[in-house]
Amino acid sequence: MTTSSELQVLLDRMTAAAEAGDSAGFAAAFTPDGLYHDYIYGDHRGRDEIRHMLDGYFLRDAADYHWHFFDAVCEGDAGYAWSLSRFTSTVPEFAGRQVVIDGISRFRLQGGLIAEYHESVNGGVAMAQLGVAPARMDKVFRKWGGWLLARPEVQRYLKR
Repeated sequence: MTTSSELQVLLDRMTAAAEAGDSAGFAAAFTPDGLYHDYIYGDHRGRDEIRHMLDGYFLRDAADYHWHFFDAVCEGDAGYAWSLSRFTSTVPEFAGRQVVIDGISRFRLQGGLIAEYHESVNGGVAMAQLGVAPARMDKVFRKWGGWLLARPEVQRYLKR
């Protein structure tokens, strides 16, 4: 079983790798078949996909990236932590705009590594900082709402 302090060390190592653009080091925080669920880029399973998510998507779209987890807690194979991150957009439409994200993440741990990572952030706050048009935000929020309602655990919850 992973302790809260061990989870914090793992998260510090993972975020240091992300900040350094070390996608292999970032992916090494996950089990070989680990899942990274990103609220923008979707699901990425396995270390190769997780590396590609960081290199091919996030680091393509963001510069001057900083990420830190606080208050990591772990109970059995479940972990939770609060995070703050910031970056400067490199997406041409939003280039140069700075974004700060406040989030809560949950982890399923296995053998001291992350088997599943899920984040909960208010993407609307990030989009407002970027200056995304309201109609486009509406379209994204509706898509996210559909994803939420389609999840099996949400469907089970709604049937209670």
